[in-house]
Amino acid sequence: MTTSTNIEIKQPSNRGQLVWGLFFGILFGFLLHKGGATKYDVILGQLLLQDNTVVKIMLSAVVVGMPGIFLMKQLGWVDFQVKFGSLGKNIIGGLIFGLGFALLGFCPGTIAGAVGNGTLDATIGGLPGITIGSGLFAAAFPKLRGNILKWGDYGQLTLPQLFKVNEWVVIVPLMALIIGFFVVLEMNGL
Repeated sequence: MTTSTNIEIKQPSNRGQLVWGLFFGILFGFLLHKGGATKYDVILGQLLLQDNTVVKIMLSAVVVGMPGIFLMKQLGWVDFQVKFGSLGKNIIGGLIFGLGFALLGFCPGTIAGAVGNGTLDATIGGLPGITIGSGLFAAAFPKLRGNILKWGDYGQLTLPQLFKVNEWVVIVPLMALIIGFFVVLEMNGL
């Protein structure tokens, strides 16, 4: 004789998460636009190491986001889902990202912002490029998964885990380093 027990687990509504995701996505695109990161000339200047606008925007996001997300983690508001990492994943991802960036002058985030601005090169080149690139990667993934993407596997390791220290021992010096970098850029008129 067998008995079975049905346990119903109610999942939280994803509607709230989707609304927040949409809100922050629109805010991110707006800030990219206001910062100038959706302009081809600004991106090209960054790639030529002549315009540090994009670096300043991204590092500003890190200085605000890094302590914010870890504070929310400590308060129990968020839970990290660290992905397994490897050198192979970083190399393949970097090559794909770099190829798209070099060919079009936009990254995925700035393509979305540029499309929102009505930029034709992002709309005509970027959206199909992202779609085709994603499709090609998805088609190649089964072959890459076995060998290349697992090469140099380091698991779900974070810097605090690597150094066996509290997260804030990594966060505070990184924030100081980034702010110091900003000061050096501004002192040199960059």
